[in-house]
Amino acid sequence: MSTVRGPRFAREHPRVLTAVLTTVGYVAVIGTLYGNVGLYPNIGESTVDVLAAVIAVINTATVGCLVAGWYWIRNGEVRKHRMAMLSAFTLILVFLVIYLLKTGGGGRKEIVDGAPLRSLYLGMLAIHIFLSVVAVPFVIYAVTLGLTHTPAELKRTPHAKIGRIAVSTWLVSLVLGVVAYLMLALFYGPEQIEFVRGMA
Repeated sequence: MSTVRGPRFAREHPRVLTAVLTTVGYVAVIGTLYGNVGLYPNIGESTVDVLAAVIAVINTATVGCLVAGWYWIRNGEVRKHRMAMLSAFTLILVFLVIYLLKTGGGGRKEIVDGAPLRSLYLGMLAIHIFLSVVAVPFVIYAVTLGLTHTPAELKRTPHAKIGRIAVSTWLVSLVLGVVAYLMLALFYGPEQIEFVRGMA
């Protein structure tokens, strides 16, 4: 495999770059959700529904990439593993853009009090959100190492250990997010769902 090297700063200071990118990501999401920044076009409930479906498809594809990447690295197929993980990372960036547009310009769906399995739904959603927040720095760190080091060099870094944490937290978060979406779309009726514009 050809040598894989990134910019010098990323290669020599992956933790610093990870901290900076993680902070920027958190600020962007929190600012969109709670800051009323006014950057997004106003979209209606039907568009929110379409974007939610697109997000579910993207997240399902990301799960497929992560599982494939895990399988390939377990079998020593480094190039395929790298391709799968970079595909997953690209998909999650696309997800982020669509999610911010959907939520910042539209809103979200909530299950009304008294709906069946509401506690289960909210519990899954809470774990999904928590793990998605936790996964961010691990994912960025693993990807940074993977992009700036050769396979031989990666053996001398914490890439494998961090990658396992990243994939585990990311996978569980994605699966719970897709299940929550399917419950919202297929299990609950319109009378059990409330559209809430914005977040704050």
